Amino acid sequence: MTVRAVIKGVGHYLPERVVPNAEFEATLDTTDEWIRTRSGIERRHFAAEGETTSQMGAHAARAALKDAGIDASDIDMVVVATSTPDLTFPSVATMIQKDLGMTKGFAFDVQAVCAGFIYALSNANAQIVSGQAKRVLVIGAETFSRIMDWTDRSTCVLFGDGAGALVLEAAEGTGTSEDRGILSVDLNSDGTYRDMLYVDGGVSTTGTAGKLRMQGNPLFRQAVSKLASTAETAMEKANITSADIDWVVPHQANIRIIEGTAKKLGLSMDKVVVTVQDHGNTSAASIPLAMSVGKARGQIKQGDICVAEAIGGGLAWGAVVLRW
Repeated sequence: MTVRAVIKGVGHYLPERVVPNAEFEATLDTTDEWIRTRSGIERRHFAAEGETTSQMGAHAARAALKDAGIDASDIDMVVVATSTPDLTFPSVATMIQKDLGMTKGFAFDVQAVCAGFIYALSNANAQIVSGQAKRVLVIGAETFSRIMDWTDRSTCVLFGDGAGALVLEAAEGTGTSEDRGILSVDLNSDGTYRDMLYVDGGVSTTGTAGKLRMQGNPLFRQAVSKLASTAETAMEKANITSADIDWVVPHQANIRIIEGTAKKLGLSMDKVVVTVQDHGNTSAASIPLAMSVGKARGQIKQGDICVAEAIGGGLAWGAVVLRW
């Protein structure tokens, strides 16, 4: 018998405040056209004053639990991917655990920036396959609006806030690619690329949260090649080819990266779930957000093979192949 981590439910949350590109024209040397042509982004959501990463994550978790038809008390583990926690500690996951009324199980955070949700999925899959947990909440939640330099037009127009969540449950499989659930994982990192994307603050350096810094052009080149490579490796591990893929659910950073990766994989954009125009880059929240929206749109259906891939600061990158 093979144990698989199967998706039972999905949900997301977006803050009420919608910020169109035009709003930046009053304070920056930029235009709606400049932002759209370089990123594909048209609008994004920003958290309200006092609205936290854990609160957004809890909203998304409740939506996923409702979609799965189970109660929070049925969850054994909560893992949250985030780079923007409410506090240095405790973890966002334990805050969400409390918010959901859970008094058992275990909860922790994973930090791999925009690749965080892939790393969290991998961890959840390992816990289920090893028998440590039967049902797991995997959440990506971010408030990147809190670490933006609002004078830097090359970065502050790209990011947004939000949260997405999946409920995974252990199920028996045959050990083949016909199984539902997570079929393969590929994870990578290389710290020599640190300066391409980082935040210039932290507990042991400045004692502040800091602001996001990015080298856009070099990062773009690394992103396309590394995303295509990790997706291909994950597909090989799952014993599938591009022809078997129903949907690519990429990290929603930039439409040009998404298009470039799809081209390298030999896939039409008709097979790619795209939400970057509405959400901007929500870092670790972007893949579960896109999965939830993709299901709500009627794109992703049970039985579909999906490839999720992401790259973020570190650099850290990876991919997951799953059958919905």
